Amino acid sequence: MPKNKWTFITNHAVVLTLLDREKRLTSRDIASVLGITERSVIRIIKDLESAGYITKRKEGRENRYTVNADLPLRREDQREVSVNELLKLITDRK
Repeated sequence: MPKNKWTFITNHAVVLTLLDREKRLTSRDIASVLGITERSVIRIIKDLESAGYITKRKEGRENRYTVNADLPLRREDQREVSVNELLKLITDRK
């Protein structure tokens, strides 16, 4: 029986950190890094965009993303923590 694979950081958080770090990543690039489907990445990006955590803009045929780091985290018990603080904890963001 295969072991249950789980991580402390969700795919939503990892996609957010990757988009913050590298503005030119495609959903295919992100899927490759995370080992998930491109469709899953697209769904995560839509979730993040609809909640206001990222802003998408078109550059030619590609999308570029800006992380809205001043927003609070979604969980009610973590609303005092900003996205910026989370990114500082799990990346090398200054």
